[in-house]
Amino acid sequence: MQAKEPVATPSEIVKDIRGIDWLQLLETWGLKLLGAVLILLIGMWLAKRLSAGLERVLGRAHVDSTLSGFLRNVSYAAMMVLVLVTALTSIGVPPTSMLAVLGAAGLAVGLALKDSLSNIASGVMLIMLRPFRDGDSVQIAGLEGTVEEVRIFQTRMRTADNRLIILPNSMITTAPIINFTAKPQRRIDIPLTVRYRDDPARAKEILLAIATADPLVLKDPAPAVDIARLSEGGVDMTLFAWAKTKDVGEAKNRIAEAVRSQLLSHGMSLPLPPRDLHVYHHNADGTPLTEIVTRSVADDGDAVSAKPPA
Repeated sequence: MQAKEPVATPSEIVKDIRGIDWLQLLETWGLKLLGAVLILLIGMWLAKRLSAGLERVLGRAHVDSTLSGFLRNVSYAAMMVLVLVTALTSIGVPPTSMLAVLGAAGLAVGLALKDSLSNIASGVMLIMLRPFRDGDSVQIAGLEGTVEEVRIFQTRMRTADNRLIILPNSMITTAPIINFTAKPQRRIDIPLTVRYRDDPARAKEILLAIATADPLVLKDPAPAVDIARLSEGGVDMTLFAWAKTKDVGEAKNRIAEAVRSQLLSHGMSLPLPPRDLHVYHHNADGTPLTEIVTRSVADDGDAVSAKPPA
């Protein structure tokens, strides 16, 4: 049988602790830890400054703001990884062992965070393909808003009523994207219906005059009026007018208001859709009220029982 190793007693442990040269230990490891902390703090400061400087340089070079913001975030993350590796190396951690641990951890994290990696890849695709830019008004996955920033994992949008929408990048690349501000011009559609007794040719002249007189409406392409169909309520027409993208909302409101007032001033009106209203009312025994009135009204105007005599 092997002999058991002697177990150190508390007194021996205290003697060993007392025998440690604390000053030398402080000089050796304290300075290393202090140096690592300084490297970390200075590195964070430099990474922030350099990434911001990169964004300013790209801005002076007239690089798209979406791309410059994305590159700023990526460069900051890369520099922070370099600073962390340098700080650990300064306290004696071997870089080869650290890289091996980081590689194994990266594989495990990659498998666990495959959705996050998908967001990163989708963010790169959004930057490369550029379906929209910062400040564009878009509709993505049924949500409308103005793009504020494309980040590594997500895209931020602001709605018209000042709500913040945060969408994962992977959701954006797989959803339909409607960009309302991608083109400098947009068409305004004003649908309306005129009565059959009104002259549609005269109505077209009035609509064209309204669109032509509005300063926000472009002359080329010229405004046009199209008769869509003959419906049960009247003649369905649509006024088409083009305006600059930034003026679409204001121009549409002004034209719609002018259409109503001008048609009324020329003796025309927009018909209401016809509705047939049927009212059913039953008395206590379930007999419809119409049957009582039509079949059981006496000469003096008093309603009598509608029940047949026994």
